[in-house]
Amino acid sequence: MCHFFSLVSNGDGKPLYFDARIRREIISGKSKYVNTDSHTSIADYFGFEGIKEDTLNKYEYNPLTKEFVINQLNNRDDSVEVKKFCQDLDFKTIVPELIIHPVINPFKDKNKTHVYKSDIELLKKWASVRASVRASVGASVKTSVRASVKTSVRDSVWDSVVDSVKASVWDSVVDSVWASVGASVWDSVVDSVWTSVVDSVWSYISSFFDIGENPFQSAIDLWNRGLVPSFDGIYWRLHGKDGKIIWKEGF
Repeated sequence: MCHFFSLVSNGDGKPLYFDARIRREIISGKSKYVNTDSHTSIADYFGFEGIKEDTLNKYEYNPLTKEFVINQLNNRDDSVEVKKFCQDLDFKTIVPELIIHPVINPFKDKNKTHVYKSDIELLKKWASVRASVRASVGASVKTSVRASVKTSVRDSVWDSVVDSVKASVWDSVVDSVWASVGASVWDSVVDSVWTSVVDSVWSYISSFFDIGENPFQSAIDLWNRGLVPSFDGIYWRLHGKDGKIIWKEGF
């Protein structure tokens, strides 16, 4: 399966890929292609149809994790040049609504050990926002992103871009965050706590997209400060360095 961001080359160090204009054509249904990150579609679009595709090198690059993958080398190995191209590429030219920033592990990257009044105010705001969301926060984030990414209306775009962001965040931090939170609230209602942590993760995922005034900003700000809230139905907690509880209160 091809993932975002996919590209090919004929060994000359000059990659071929679908930019924002071509992606809009595909998404709008004005193109015969249906997948914006298909190596086969990219090859065909640029004149390497059929067996000619077998002369191309195929690559993938994740702009969030900076992971560069060599899928196939069918020509001169120009992976060094192509990787540098990806690292220097302005991804606004690929998906204008995408915001590239480092994936933060709040517990390991920030080492927060104290809670301030401003942190509590953010938590109260987040608790209010979360309570007002009738559907799950994850579903609300998806809706907000889809509404903002006006050209990204087809499932293929959602699968290749948004799922790539989700996977990057999930793979980078979620297991570590949950393990740390779980270790500190082992005697709590696990399902409730897990749901509240996942809500924070989804909120953080929304920070990778320009959705205008972000309703989940309070949770994002807490995350970027090194704090992850958990809620067991009675008490709110703020977890800091190594996932330890550094604040707890019911409200």
